[in-house]
Amino acid sequence: MNSTSPHSNSGVAQRFPVVIVGAGPAGLTLGNILRAASVDCLVLETETREFIERRPRAGVLEEWAVRGLQQRGLADNLVRRAQRHTECEFRFAGERYRFEYAELTGQHHWVYPQPLLVTDLVREYADVRGGAVRFGVRDVALHDLDSDRPAVSYTCPKTGQRQVVHCDFVAGCDGARGVTRGAVPAGRALVSRSDYSIGWLALLAEAPPSSDCVLFGMHPSGFAGHMPRSAEVTRYYLECPPGDDPENWSQDRVWAELQQRLGANGAPALTEGRLIEKRVLDMHNYVVEPMVFGRLFLAGDAAHLTAPIAAKGMNLALHDAFVLGDALVAHLTQGDGTGLDGYSAACLGRVWDYQEFSMWLSEVYHGTSSGDPYLAGTTLARLRRIFGSRTAAKAFAEQYLGNTDF
Repeated sequence: MNSTSPHSNSGVAQRFPVVIVGAGPAGLTLGNILRAASVDCLVLETETREFIERRPRAGVLEEWAVRGLQQRGLADNLVRRAQRHTECEFRFAGERYRFEYAELTGQHHWVYPQPLLVTDLVREYADVRGGAVRFGVRDVALHDLDSDRPAVSYTCPKTGQRQVVHCDFVAGCDGARGVTRGAVPAGRALVSRSDYSIGWLALLAEAPPSSDCVLFGMHPSGFAGHMPRSAEVTRYYLECPPGDDPENWSQDRVWAELQQRLGANGAPALTEGRLIEKRVLDMHNYVVEPMVFGRLFLAGDAAHLTAPIAAKGMNLALHDAFVLGDALVAHLTQGDGTGLDGYSAACLGRVWDYQEFSMWLSEVYHGTSSGDPYLAGTTLARLRRIFGSRTAAKAFAEQYLGNTDF
């Protein structure tokens, strides 16, 4: 909601230079950058602290993103505890193909579940750097964004009263379903969307990983993925119809499909275990252009959604936070607005690059199960090219690892 003035029954107004809506990786990273520069800010989050520290989400971090966190003093636990991945394995046509991307590029991935990163970031922001945060807020509304006196109002969960916060800037970091994206009036931004018309059944299993790396299975019955998360827990994905009911997938059916789709000559059977999460993700992407409306700056999934096909979402959120955080600090401490003026363009180049790779990779993952023999044939040709040409393999590895120039 974007109204012309805050709620008439509001309590005593507060003021912060920056209000950040959403305590995910983007919002908390941004808050930490501001607090490190002694810029006051307020983070508003509709969920509890306990919830955001447990919410299951992505876990793949690109090397440049971890380097950016390290430069800002936000990666000590990550570097100490995360798994370092240097290769992955593709399984198709009954065979196994190891893809050693670190050997090709000198770059690697880190696997660190998002709940652990969020726990680190909120502790650093709230407990170490003294950042202000309100958890469990309700009915967040944005006001006067197209003026030089924006405000954010919300209902306090303890008192039930409306609170008003005046600010210079609002950072919308509240995800795809948050209020900030909807605060941009119709016609003021172009929203580009693409729907893959497929679903992924996202699973967490109380089972040790069945491989030392990520596995991608391209099978006529559908795509399957294996992603190690810890010594005791593994993330799996199964291609399914969009909008499918997770209850259609019993434990026996899930493991039968995983064993089949990830099976290959010489590969041991998967280690099975109790499923502790089942949810269906409908695969789609969108991009909001520009990522700025007046004094509102969108970041992360509020500005662009990349389906988990290429594991890019959390990395893009961190990139937005790095760019926006540095730009806000420059403006608020030095009067330099150059970074804010160029924020949207600086982010959208990487966003569109990752969107294109996600589309390309989706064709590779799902071509053999498309039911189209022509598409299945061209998909296998792409895969054979990657494993038959070092030049093609290196080009793929560079996209898989992300743009390292940050």
